[in-house]
Amino acid sequence: MSPPAGLPDLFIDRSLGRIKVPQLLRAAGLRLTTLAERYGIPADEDVADEDWLRDAGERGEVVFMKDERIRYRPAEKHVVTAAAVRAFCLSRRDLDADAMAALFLDNLTRIAEISAREQACLYVISFVGLRRVDLTSSP
Repeated sequence: MSPPAGLPDLFIDRSLGRIKVPQLLRAAGLRLTTLAERYGIPADEDVADEDWLRDAGERGEVVFMKDERIRYRPAEKHVVTAAAVRAFCLSRRDLDADAMAALFLDNLTRIAEISAREQACLYVISFVGLRRVDLTSSP
């Protein structure tokens, strides 16, 4: 499998783990950086979400994570909007690494299309597809 044309580099949040999900995504040909690779271990555990989101947005990276609660946090929503972050989040937190990677890979063409046309967005990925989250509404 080769990644869709135009897919930006990815940034992988700590919520997806440091090893297995990144390995599976790299094996599929994706270019990515994990939070641990960027900030080092154990410093990666202390990096504020606002900081790594801003950094990923400024670098033009697409963010993969599984913490959709970001939509309830005003400071993080502000950073997503201000730094033009394109974030894709798994809806279920109970999946193993293989299932998490498969959900991202199964939706990769749509992720690439969305990333090419949108900025400052959050999409939730589930077994039924992708759903855009309104970042302007209050919880």
